[in-house]
Amino acid sequence: MAEQRSLPVPDGLEGERLDAALSRLFGLSRTRAAELVAAGDVLVDGSPAAKSDRVHAGAWLDVMLPPPPTTPMPVAEPVPGMTIVYEDDDIVVVNKPVGVAAHPTVGWTGPTVIGGLLGTGHRVATSGAAERQGIVHRLDANTTGAMVVAKSEIAYSRLKRAFKERTVDKRYHALVQGHPDPLRGTVDAPIDRHPVGDGRFAVVAGGKDSVTHYDTIEAFRAASLLDIKLETGRTHQIRVHMSALRHPCVGDMLYGADPKLAARLGVTRQWLHAVSLAFEHPVTGEWMTFTTDYPEDLARALELVGADF
Repeated sequence: MAEQRSLPVPDGLEGERLDAALSRLFGLSRTRAAELVAAGDVLVDGSPAAKSDRVHAGAWLDVMLPPPPTTPMPVAEPVPGMTIVYEDDDIVVVNKPVGVAAHPTVGWTGPTVIGGLLGTGHRVATSGAAERQGIVHRLDANTTGAMVVAKSEIAYSRLKRAFKERTVDKRYHALVQGHPDPLRGTVDAPIDRHPVGDGRFAVVAGGKDSVTHYDTIEAFRAASLLDIKLETGRTHQIRVHMSALRHPCVGDMLYGADPKLAARLGVTRQWLHAVSLAFEHPVTGEWMTFTTDYPEDLARALELVGADF
């Protein structure tokens, strides 16, 4: 059911466009905010307004918000290419293939890690939201590699805490355009949704604390292979930070990669792989490290960039 919300424009939004103010106040995309304004579902001091009108602090907004979309439940079916790296009574570590999300989300109709596990008879923890039970961290749908899922409730609780407290060692390899200078460094820059509201994220003042460490493994003529360690785990963090350095992941057109280079290397998604995951076992306390090999498309692109570029 639609929800009526009324509130004054805060001082910090003085002079903002109406659609931008609505986006920031209610977490809407700019496009969705503009649609609400066009539909007459937004009043400013009791009167209709245009999306480009500038708002003033203290002005009263009356907004009819649409009902939130319903998140789909996971479909229990095997996921081709998803392999089990390790499993015991409490955890299962998978090597996630390309084109697979961690769990269902609004707008995602493809395969998921949790659906793949359920579809092959694996038990997962029942803690958490129904559509993401057992999921303690995520990889982007087109990022491959190591991912751990909780099977027992105690594992779920302790792994969630470990990720929150940043005691999990997450390592990625990324093939990025050009050559970062310096060759080894840290990106400490806050991340939030991109102001234009198109699904991207960006370095934004006042965003969430985000820290990425990188080290060059090998430099080629057109690109560099980086070892990356995350302190935080923001959505698209590596992709955003590499783009902010002007060295986007090869093939990551969403964040400014060169489509011509991607085509020459046969890359159709971001060259980014979760190569290892290390953490204290949530029940036994043993320190465990799991590694995964590059999938075929990334390995082939790496051979090409080393041989021909």
